[in-house]
Amino acid sequence: MACRRKHRINALSLFSCIGVGEYYLKRAGVDVVVATDIDSRRCRVHGQLYPSTKTVCGDITSDDVKRDVLKAVGRKKIQMIISTPPCQGMSSVGKNKGAALSDIDDSRNYLILETFPFIDSLSPDYVIFENVPQMLKVKMPWGDGERLKILEILEAKYGGVYDIKCDIFNSGDYGVPQTRERVFIRLCRKGLSWHDPKRSEKQVTLREAIGNLPSIEPGEVSALKNHWARLHPANQIEWLRHTPTGCSAFMNDEYYPRKSNGDKIKGYLNCYKRMSWDQPSPTVTMRNEIMSSQDKVHPGRSLGNGLWSDARVLTLRELLIVMSLPGDMELPNDISDTALRQFIGEGVPPLMMKKIIDGIEL
Repeated sequence: MACRRKHRINALSLFSCIGVGEYYLKRAGVDVVVATDIDSRRCRVHGQLYPSTKTVCGDITSDDVKRDVLKAVGRKKIQMIISTPPCQGMSSVGKNKGAALSDIDDSRNYLILETFPFIDSLSPDYVIFENVPQMLKVKMPWGDGERLKILEILEAKYGGVYDIKCDIFNSGDYGVPQTRERVFIRLCRKGLSWHDPKRSEKQVTLREAIGNLPSIEPGEVSALKNHWARLHPANQIEWLRHTPTGCSAFMNDEYYPRKSNGDKIKGYLNCYKRMSWDQPSPTVTMRNEIMSSQDKVHPGRSLGNGLWSDARVLTLRELLIVMSLPGDMELPNDISDTALRQFIGEGVPPLMMKKIIDGIEL
């Protein structure tokens, strides 16, 4: 649907990755004129997907890169800044397991603060931050040795100029066939309006989203664009061939995950687990290429002999669809399947982002 705005919005996208969340913004009346990311591969893909956007590759914690971004903006008036910093530093696993987020001192958690110099320099009318809900609990260095949460910092620094709204939205409530909770903090210049997105009447299930696609087994290729299946280890395929829709292989009496010596592997019931047809997809993560990751296996179909089809993760086509992207979109052929999956898993579902941006009243 074409945008009906009288005036288009120029935007700067920070921590853009490959620009997943930007895919439908032109339809919302937003032109991303400059985007930036630290990773050269992500920047290259972004440039291929959005040739009219200037892509600046570099670490924006560097003053030189900040200057490069502002130079790329040039004389254009930026009315919106989109900031989607990475969230890996807020993970509750690995070295952070068991630690309170307010006590984790990881510089990646503070990257959101790097947005401030651009707000100060460009004075946009609208700013949108997206991240995991845990970000709201993180205490960040601020002022003279203080540590404050992001909403406290934003209110202190920008509360006099912007109305600040913070919401946790689930993409499944906005037409995306995926359950994905993220926090969105919106800054709207006082005197302007930014309404909340309209929720869909019902959620889109996997059956509705990808149920029409043909079954393919690990290693097989279909005639449809982007619809080919990764090849998984033979033992994992065997476990999942005996696993019904919505179930984990750990629930099987015989064909369960086991070590080479036959001992059962210890694991959670959301690992080696098939999705359910009649629900949206679980959250797409960066590790969507392995079946041992949480809720990553295709729902499958009963073959009538105790076995189930599609013992694999989603194909790229299916993955794109559950991210609300076109399943047949053109993808670079010089980037590995694993890297593309990681980049897609890092993104904001673009239909959700569009619906949030649609709330801006011009």
